[in-house]
Amino acid sequence: MSQTPAEPPVVTGHADVDAVLVSLEDLADRPVAEHVAVFESAHERLRAALTDVSDPNV
Repeated sequence: MSQTPAEPPVVTGHADVDAVLVSLEDLADRPVAEHVAVFESAHERLRAALTDVSDPNV
């Protein structure tokens, strides 16, 4: 576990982007071998959020 004090979560106002940011919060506590998969998932989810033309928040 990380010993640094918790910082307030970043909130963008876009639920999909905020969910991706939350998924990255514990990255430092995960084994390095898992980092690539976490980043690939985050990238795909952010790409989907950006290409969702029906969302007025994009």
